[in-house]
Parts: sequence; C-alpha cells; structure tokens
Amino acid sequence: MKKVTVGAAVVGAAAVCAVAALIVNHRMRKSSKWGRAMAILREFEEKCKTQDAKLKQVADAMTVEMHAGLASEGGSKLKMLITYVDNLPTGDEAGVFYALDLGGTNFRVLRVQLGGKDGGIIHQEFAEASIPPSLMVGTSDALFDYIAAELAKFVAAEEEKFHQPPGKQRELGFTFSFPVMQTSINSGTIMRWTKGFSIDDAVGQDVVGELTKAMKRKGVDMRVSALVNDTVGTLAGGKYTQKDVAVAVILGTGTNAAYVERVQAIPKWHGPVPKSGEMVINMEWGNFRSSHLPLTEYDHALDNESLNPGEQIFEKMTSGMYLGEILRRVLLRVSEEAGVFGDEVPPKLKDSFVLRTPDMSAMHHDTSPDLKVVGEKLKDILEISNTSLKTRKLVVELCNIVATRGARLAAAGVLGILKKMGRDTPKQGGSERTVIAMDGGLYEHYTEYRMCLENSLKDLLGEELATSIVFVHSNDGSGIGAALLAASHSMYLEDQA
Repeated sequence: MKKVTVGAAVVGAAAVCAVAALIVNHRMRKSSKWGRAMAILREFEEKCKTQDAKLKQVADAMTVEMHAGLASEGGSKLKMLITYVDNLPTGDEAGVFYALDLGGTNFRVLRVQLGGKDGGIIHQEFAEASIPPSLMVGTSDALFDYIAAELAKFVAAEEEKFHQPPGKQRELGFTFSFPVMQTSINSGTIMRWTKGFSIDDAVGQDVVGELTKAMKRKGVDMRVSALVNDTVGTLAGGKYTQKDVAVAVILGTGTNAAYVERVQAIPKWHGPVPKSGEMVINMEWGNFRSSHLPLTEYDHALDNESLNPGEQIFEKMTSGMYLGEILRRVLLRVSEEAGVFGDEVPPKLKDSFVLRTPDMSAMHHDTSPDLKVVGEKLKDILEISNTSLKTRKLVVELCNIVATRGARLAAAGVLGILKKMGRDTPKQGGSERTVIAMDGGLYEHYTEYRMCLENSLKDLLGEELATSIVFVHSNDGSGIGAALLAASHSMYLEDQA
C-alpha cells in the first residue's frame, strides 16, 4: 500500500511540475510573442521617423517640383494647374450669387447674399439632390438636364427679394470635382470621369458649355462666371474674411493645396498679365513624391494594391482615405506574427479599408483609463473581443505613429509652398502675416492630427516666423467659395465700381 501511495505522490508531483512547466512555457511564449509585437512596432516607428532635417528635405523637394510644374506642362509630378482665377474676393462684393457643387453622387445648389464692404454674408441657403445611378452612366444631355431642372426648381422657389433687376443675369460659380483641363475662368474640357461616373459623350466637351445648354433648355437664365476646384474655393472663402490668406490646404478623404503665385513666376503662362499680376495655382499636391518620403513596406503594399499604383503617393501617406488602412495593415502583421489578438488572425482584419480613419481617430483620442473606446472599436469593427489593456495601448501607439507621420509630412508640404513664395525666412522690419485657409474632415475632426500639423510647421519655421503664420478653418470652399468666386469674377463688376 505504501508503495502505491509513494507512486501516487510521485505521479501527483510530476503532474504539478508538468502544469507549472506549461504555465512557464505559456508565459515565455506569451512574452516572446509580445516581444515580437513590440519589435514590429519599433521597426515601424523607426521607418516612419520624420525628424526636422528630413521634413526640410521634403519641403525643398516640394519647392523644386513646384518650379518644374510651373515651367512646363508635364514637367513635374505636380500638375501646378493654372486656374485663371486672378481676382480673389476682397470682401467688398455685393449682391446675390449662386453656386453649383457637383462632387460625386450628390450635388448642391446654393444661394449666397453678400452685403458689400463690412456687410459679409447676409444670407445663405442650399438644396441638395442625389444623381440617379442611371444618369451616372448615361448621356451628357441627360445628366446636365437633370441638374438644370433642379436649379430651375431652386430659383422658382426663391423669395422676391432675391430676384435680379430687369436685364441682369443670375451668376453662378460651378465646382466640378472631376478632371478638367481649364481653358479660361469659365470654361474647361472634361478629361475623364471618376467616382463611378462614365459619360463618354461628355469627355472632350466644355463642361460649362454643357451646363449652359441644359440651363437654356430648362429656361434657367443664369451665367456661369467661374469654374472652380474645391481647394481654390477654400482659398476664396478664406480670403473673403481674411485678406492675408495666401495658401489653402484641404485634408479630407483626399488632399490638395492651392496658393497665390506671381504671374512672372509662371513660365508656362503665355496669356496677358492680369491687372492683379497674380494667378491662383491648383497644385494637385497629392501626386507629389520624393525619395525623402519615409515610405514603409505597408505603404508600398497599399500602393501596389490600389486602383492607381505609383500615383498620389503623398495623398496615400497623409489623407483620410488611407490612414486607417495603413493602421490595419500594421495590426494585421502584428496579429499574424505575434498573435496579440489570439491564436487565430481575426478574419475581419484581412478586409481592406475595413478600419476607417474616423475610427482610428476615435481610438487615438481615447483618454479613458481602460481605453474603453479602443476596446469597443476593436470589437465592433474587427470582431476582436476581450483585448487586454496592454494590447489596447499598442493600438493607440500605432495610431499615433501613423497620424504623426501624416501630419508632419503635410506640414512639410506647406513649408515647401511658403519657401516657393519667399515666406519661409524672417524679413527685416518684421515678416508679413501669412494666413493658411484649411478645410476637410481630417483637419476639422482629427484633433491630434491638426495640432501636430500646426505645431510642426511652427517648429520648422522657428520662433520668430511662427508668430506670423496663422491657420484658419475656411469651411465649404466648394459651395460658398464658388459663389464668392462668381462674385469676384462677375461681368457686372465694372457697373458696381
């Protein structure tokens, strides 16, 4: 009997030891997995580094590309498009003006009443309509007739006080957010369609001509006085309230910038020198690229799998469409190689673009002690339950790396523009005030991103110059901005003067 007892005790001790060994092994495995997760994070952080010296190289490269793009068509990755806007609003504009904003599957019609000097915007209202899917792939006449009919309804319902005096046409600013080769302030050839539109017979046509013919058919007495891009509209909206606005940047789903250039500094401009001596340039800066950009394997993979490989590299590192997707790709690798979300890789984590930038922003801004929002987002979007606080902290740290790189690169882009304008060094007798008009959901709603961008630019410029740089949020460039440009390019300006 004794032997049995001893044997049982030995077996029991062996079982305890085996369990202890399993626990130790599990902990070692866990700690080595966590070590792998941290190694991936640190490697990513290292590759995303944007020290000031690197940002200055990016800014210099931006300036060089700007010069090249202004010298000749196709001379640079930056298109540096001539907008024919040589007259930004002054704040003295008066009267009722309209805007048509066609940016995708919805469009808006706006009416804006301007009060002249010190009067500001007295009244504004808009109507919105969606474009039936059949018209997105139909004919040019069908699409523009539908838009003109909505315009006619909007005008028919307006109060008498907005009516134009006899013999005076209503004037419209038209924001058309598709590729156009602009040929004057109020004409431009449709180059191609994007965003799910495919209207073959409109390609190669003047978009203003197409709209004008449709308005005539629908009995709308209105003249398009400005064809604009939303970034240029943002510049106009900013300039209307702040005379020192010289640059506009949109950071939303995509990104772009526009600025005021001296006509003498545009070798490819062969037209007459405008009275102002200036011209607004639409940079299309999302297509900027340089060997100085801190690209990682995740960026290369995202680009290769995108609809436009090799294009819009700057946009893919800085804008709202892509930040969440870069984060997802890093989390997927951490999950595959370090198992931080369990032994199986969560299936949802393999879905491209499942993690949107607004969700990344919500996680980044989570200040609760247990990072509750991070836990909820991982559960709701990626179906990952029961994450540890340590894992949640890892996610927040990755959000910070992605957002910081994007914001600091955007700041370097702005520095490049200021360099081109000669506003990057202190002047004797004090530097001129430079106001940068900003818009876009990413800038407006992602606070950490916005603060990082603004602080980074001020650091790069130095203390003395930083005080002369001001950021303002210029809302609705594609709507109000377009109406303001219709006002500043009105054919009745001489009469008002």
